[in-house]
Amino acid sequence: MSRTVYVDNNATTRVADEVVEEMLPYFTELYGNPSSMHTFGGQLHKKIEQAREKVADLIGADPSEITFTSCGTESDNAAIRGALESHPKKRHIVTTRVEHPAVLHQCRQLARHGYELTEIAVDQEGLLDLGELRAAIRGDTAIVSVMHANNETGVVFPVEEAAQIAREKGAVFHTDAIQTVGKLPMDMSKGNIDMLTISGHKLHAPKGVGALYIRRGVKFKPLIVGGHHENGKRAGTENIPYIMGLGKACELAKKYMKEEQGRVKSLRDKLEEHLLTNIPNARLNGHKTLRLPNTTNISFEYVEGEAILLLLDEAGICASSGSACSSGSLEPSHVLMAMGVPFTAAHGSIRFSLSHYNTEDDVDYILESIPPIMKKLKDISPYAREIEELEQKAASTANRG
Repeated sequence: MSRTVYVDNNATTRVADEVVEEMLPYFTELYGNPSSMHTFGGQLHKKIEQAREKVADLIGADPSEITFTSCGTESDNAAIRGALESHPKKRHIVTTRVEHPAVLHQCRQLARHGYELTEIAVDQEGLLDLGELRAAIRGDTAIVSVMHANNETGVVFPVEEAAQIAREKGAVFHTDAIQTVGKLPMDMSKGNIDMLTISGHKLHAPKGVGALYIRRGVKFKPLIVGGHHENGKRAGTENIPYIMGLGKACELAKKYMKEEQGRVKSLRDKLEEHLLTNIPNARLNGHKTLRLPNTTNISFEYVEGEAILLLLDEAGICASSGSACSSGSLEPSHVLMAMGVPFTAAHGSIRFSLSHYNTEDDVDYILESIPPIMKKLKDISPYAREIEELEQKAASTANRG
């Protein structure tokens, strides 16, 4: 393999050099416990608060509204279970059919243990129907959890409007913003979002650290209990190197967000337009414009996605067929099936997700590599041959007519 082109950044991102540099002293020189009474450990409490300020600054929150966690999944679980524990008489949950498994599987598990669950559908472009959401929220709805942007298609949901509806109906509103924090501007000081999930490794911090925004005044009971860490909202000795890394990553994201939005979107658009124009039976999954600037999900109809990924991998191109958290499953994406994407297209879907580290050379290399891969796979695909024969027959009939 001569080169590696990594375009699977919705699965995880490279840790930024500046983030690594920020973290290193906390492994070797500043390794104390921030809960200690002595100065060596206790001085680190101030460092944690500085990192908390950087995370809060990125999303327009107050530092006191940020709780550090171990990952995005923990933040999602803590938000939903924390809301349910705080409102024990309310037994109804509302979410969408296209959530990440960190939300969807938890909600379905809660439903198996006596809670009522309503899953809102999306349309063929992956968009949410706010009228259906409004109708689903009841007097006994404890929490509404709607992702900010879909991890597979990049489609962005109107979470501020959804949060307003939830507030009017007396329900707590949570959003899994793992794919949007650092990519899209947001301001928690305005609007009605009660809780918001952040994951470090999706914005160039390491895996193993996340955060949960909890609006001041929102009732919340901790998922993990023990000591009085994180103002009593999440027990466990703070993972200081990783917290410092997340703080630095948020600082960098805020500094370069506007510039990166345009540059990455331009690369994404070039990749997408060339593939849709030059590869037969290629189709975009998701809304044309209401998407993350780094994400495109394209189906290559009548070709197996797993086979495409294997040949891309041989060429050094790292992409995905969807959520990395669902890899290993032979079932088509639950997101694409919820959108009504035909089975023959859903099985041939590939997600390309770019980042700060991708270049135009990367995109050109992908565009050079894919046509021979698709020709090779279509030549051995019985579905592709059958469709080609039908198309030739239809063309011949039309010419005779």
